[in-house]
Amino acid sequence: MTENDSPTYRVGIVGASGYTGAEMMRLLAGHPSFELVLATGDSKAGTAIADLYPSLAAVYRDRTFDAYTPEATDGLDVVFCGLPHGISQTVIPDIRGRAKHIVDLGSDFRLHDKELYPQWYGAEHTCPELLADFVYGLPELFRPQIEGAELIAATGCNAATSILALAPLLDAGMIEGQGININLITGVSGAGRPPKPNTTFCTVDEDVTAYALLTHRHTPEIEQALTERTGVDTTVLFTPHLAPMNRGIIATCTAKATGASSTEDVLGALADFYADEPFMVVSERSPSTKATLGSNSVHLTARFDPRTGQVITIATLDNLMKGASGMAVQNANLAVGLPEATGLSSIGVYP
Repeated sequence: MTENDSPTYRVGIVGASGYTGAEMMRLLAGHPSFELVLATGDSKAGTAIADLYPSLAAVYRDRTFDAYTPEATDGLDVVFCGLPHGISQTVIPDIRGRAKHIVDLGSDFRLHDKELYPQWYGAEHTCPELLADFVYGLPELFRPQIEGAELIAATGCNAATSILALAPLLDAGMIEGQGININLITGVSGAGRPPKPNTTFCTVDEDVTAYALLTHRHTPEIEQALTERTGVDTTVLFTPHLAPMNRGIIATCTAKATGASSTEDVLGALADFYADEPFMVVSERSPSTKATLGSNSVHLTARFDPRTGQVITIATLDNLMKGASGMAVQNANLAVGLPEATGLSSIGVYP
């Protein structure tokens, strides 16, 4: 089946008024098989989409954000949940069974172990019985589980960048799983649309700061996915930094090499692992965030340092695309049986 003769799937977004929701609406406007029939906005219900996001005005000219009710999702083929942490676990039990597939962009169902939520998120999970029913939504590593899945927990933006940078080298046995260091820089849109004291223009402009030292919520997600996919018990020290840019992530990861190696070897391991992946770009070039802007691509490189015996691997992606909405669409394509690249571009916007 090609994109031109595929059926139309009716989809909805619960939590469409945030940045990930806006990006989702942009992607769905150009998707040949997904028809957006529901876009809820909580406090923005009744507000014109074009008033909140003029960039979408050409497509959503007179459309307003819908009010949310569980019944509004009845019969939909896919529901995307673009809600803050802690909200999806109160919504999804009510809409499960109403829609055929649910893709949660939040973090409520990414971790398998319910005991990790109080430790990393500061609260007990309200429906831990559903954790085992969700598959982890990182297609390049868990594609077989995602295909046809009813419930998908899309990967976090910081986690996706880090996991995709490290998985091939762990899988090839080239690096140790213990004591991996991840230093990551992210744009401000990752903090969401509502204003916060630490994300206002005057706070972030001309400043770079590290945050969530030793406590960032994506840490156990990174460890879980790498351990599960590669079979190597993995622990990471994850340190994110906030930079004065709208969107984009760059992760620089260092790990101890397991033996003699070379830059050619580690680059080859990345290239081999992602040889058939439409959105993965491996080269000797040092990746830049702007190269991935507006695309669903990930750019990667790696080096072996014989002086220290360390391997360095670097990845970049657009946090609102491959790190959120693009990733969600890729997952949904797999869930309904479409080619996974449908409606997604691997080409960035420049300058």
